[in-house]
Amino acid sequence: MVTPPGRRLFGREHEREVLDRLLDDARGGVLVLHGEAGVGKTALLDYAIETAGVFRIVRTSGVEAEIELPYAAAQLLCSPFLDLVDRLPPPQLEALSVAFGLSAGAPPNPFLVGLAVLGLLSEAAEHQPLLVAIDDAHWLDDASARALSFVARRLSSEQIALVFATRQIESPLRGLPHLLVPPLGHRDARAMLESVLIAPLDETVLERIVTETRGNPLALLELPRGLSPTELAGGFGLPTTVPLSASIEKSFTKRLSALPEDARRLLLVAAADPVGEPSLVWRAAERLGIPESAADTVESEELLELGARVVVRHPLVRSAVYRAATSSERRAVHHALAEATDPEVDPDRRAWHRAKAAPKADEEVAAELEESAARAQARGGFAAAAAFLDRASALTPDESTRSERALAAALAKLQAGALQDALRLLATAEEGPLTEVQLAKAALLHGQISFASTHSGDAATLLLDAAERYREMNPELARETYLEALTAAVFAGSLAAAGAGPREVAAAARAAPPASVPRAPDLLLDGFVAVFSGTYGPAVPVLRQAQTAIEGTSQAEQLRWMWGATVAAQHLWDDKGWERLSDLHLEMIRDTGRLADLAIALGHRGQMHVFAGELTWAASRLEAIQEATVLTGSPLAPYHGVSLAAMRGREAEARQIFDSARADVAERGEGAGLAFTDWAESILYNGLGRYANALAAARRVVGHTDLVCSNWAMPELIESAARVGAFELAVETGQLLTERARASGTEWALGVAARSQALLADDDCAVDLHVEAIDRLGRTSIAVDLARAHLLYGEWLRRHRQLREARNELRSAYEMFTVFGMEAFAERSRVELGAAGERIHPGTVGTLDQLTPQELQVARNAAEGKTNGEIAALLFISPSTVEYHLHKAFRKLDVKSRRQLAQRKL
Repeated sequence: MVTPPGRRLFGREHEREVLDRLLDDARGGVLVLHGEAGVGKTALLDYAIETAGVFRIVRTSGVEAEIELPYAAAQLLCSPFLDLVDRLPPPQLEALSVAFGLSAGAPPNPFLVGLAVLGLLSEAAEHQPLLVAIDDAHWLDDASARALSFVARRLSSEQIALVFATRQIESPLRGLPHLLVPPLGHRDARAMLESVLIAPLDETVLERIVTETRGNPLALLELPRGLSPTELAGGFGLPTTVPLSASIEKSFTKRLSALPEDARRLLLVAAADPVGEPSLVWRAAERLGIPESAADTVESEELLELGARVVVRHPLVRSAVYRAATSSERRAVHHALAEATDPEVDPDRRAWHRAKAAPKADEEVAAELEESAARAQARGGFAAAAAFLDRASALTPDESTRSERALAAALAKLQAGALQDALRLLATAEEGPLTEVQLAKAALLHGQISFASTHSGDAATLLLDAAERYREMNPELARETYLEALTAAVFAGSLAAAGAGPREVAAAARAAPPASVPRAPDLLLDGFVAVFSGTYGPAVPVLRQAQTAIEGTSQAEQLRWMWGATVAAQHLWDDKGWERLSDLHLEMIRDTGRLADLAIALGHRGQMHVFAGELTWAASRLEAIQEATVLTGSPLAPYHGVSLAAMRGREAEARQIFDSARADVAERGEGAGLAFTDWAESILYNGLGRYANALAAARRVVGHTDLVCSNWAMPELIESAARVGAFELAVETGQLLTERARASGTEWALGVAARSQALLADDDCAVDLHVEAIDRLGRTSIAVDLARAHLLYGEWLRRHRQLREARNELRSAYEMFTVFGMEAFAERSRVELGAAGERIHPGTVGTLDQLTPQELQVARNAAEGKTNGEIAALLFISPSTVEYHLHKAFRKLDVKSRRQLAQRKL
């Protein structure tokens, strides 16, 4: 007789209902079950599997011992479907093959791996719905967790239900639909306890156990095992000072002590081996002299299942077994596992077991681990490489070699985002004898770790020290490090440490030996040094040379310095260069998988959309930036969200975003974020017509050591100062703006300068300046500044009683701002139109605002002529998801074909 699904679950009506809805949905979906250890998440996964009906089931779990091995869990999950890989596009197939160790190659693009896993699961679900159950997700290796999170965020039309079970929701699972699994209520907890008791208990004792286990199902099931009614009645209780999982583990430990020695040793082999391959476990057991009869004991005790895979009863069993063993017992087991592991098939796990078996420093094992680190890094596994190098350093007998390996491990930890571990390894390296080169390398790593942590001023100080160390021994690397120090100083801005502000770092870099043959980073450094030395004009041609040089270098060099090249374009008011470089940056990130730069690159491209008046499109970039910070685990200060809020012009919403941003960047020590927020505030208040507020914000930016915002804030200051009568300040700033615009020579710079000067000119010159501004800005991508030029000219014409001409300009401004979604500037234009004699009701944003960010991205790419497959590859979703979003976009925009879609202004 088959047990009806859910019978062994006590309570859980709500949780079962949520899972039932998930499985009933024709398109599947995602759910993250989370709660404390032993609360019943695995039982709920079992329930979902038992009730899945027509669904095909695939299940895997995170394993603590494999948490450093990239794509270990993803490979196990996808292994049943590897016969479908030939259906994947070649780039995805190649990335997946390298990630899963099926072939050698360059480090795979994590986006392509994620898309390949999505494509593989989608292919598997094409003819039968698929339920993917992932237990112990908190122990997934980082690469698998990010790949599966990537899949989860893109499930919209596939017949896939994806259910995670984890103790706590951490990156990258944050933001996914989730359900907290709470402890059982008193009635259900008591019913569960009574179901496993072999004899009646005193009512008081029974109630005490229910109370002290706090409704945790695993505690209710495990704690009474092996205890007689006499022991229970004699005062059994769960100590309130011990964490519940520790108490459950202690219960398992007590059960283990009653087992025969061979059974305990077999359990230890299974606990030490994360693969769960029966033949491997038995080969190791044979080397240890463990008889096959030991399996009967552990299986009868429900501690281990030996079937197609070796499955431990519960993660806490694994922990209890491993911790209860002596160090010599653990080393013996790892030695047997190493001997049983094929060095050709799985050299890295063999090396790891050998390392665990080593009783003392062992150069041979350390060297083998170093080789494993190189293989892991070639697969893009920085976390695995860092783990191997960390252990290799600990096992290295020679002090000098140990320090060198510790430095390499620290760098790998930095690349993997494990900053505290990187600092620990740096301390290890510095304990041994270091050469001057190694001391400089250590100083550089200290600075890079500090910058990755907070972008604070401390990083600039450390990087400046590293650059000074490299000056004599490696001038080329010294100049690169000065550029890193200057970058850190720019981010620190007004919050920079004493002696490490942009001007001070620029002065130190200027004193460094010049490059004999300037490379791209040399030109970038020289250009920025000129900027912070107060000479804008001479900096312009050098920064332009730097942009050209960077575009002509290798992809690796481009990726390293593209941030600086794009910022240089912004500083030079070069909208065409800005758009070209930010597009190139994103393209290279997609090609190479250098995720550390993704959020910054998306921010640069998104900011271009903001200036172009494409706020709906910019909002989709904001969503992508937020997702990128989850994928990379490196949160970025909310620059893009701040500028988007300023342009939209909703004061209450913007103020909340500004306040949050200021608190965020101040905590980081990121002064550049304060300047950026002040600039955004000046735009908000100029749009609202609150010119005194706009002037106060703009004055906090202009003249400060900021690469971009000090330029962008000048027209805001001039407009607001002119409106409140601060003409001397406006004229002084206008002269500086005009000087920089002439040096730049771009249509954007000259157009904004003309628009600003028109506010200060007499009547004879003002008209020509307004017309020049509109003409120049009309030849740029910066539609927001063009709309503002129409508004200012319209306001000038109305004040000079040229009402018909004023209405034409103001109507153009109003229509543009309305389409953009710039509500404050649109309202300012509408009020001016009313004063000019044309009544108009407040407008609303056009039909594009009905689209979700992803629908907009799909529709826009379809309008450009891309196929569903091309759009899927570009946006990292599946073709069926593209079709789903495109169908919804057609309906919302009331179009019937791609040709009609192309006629819409998307």
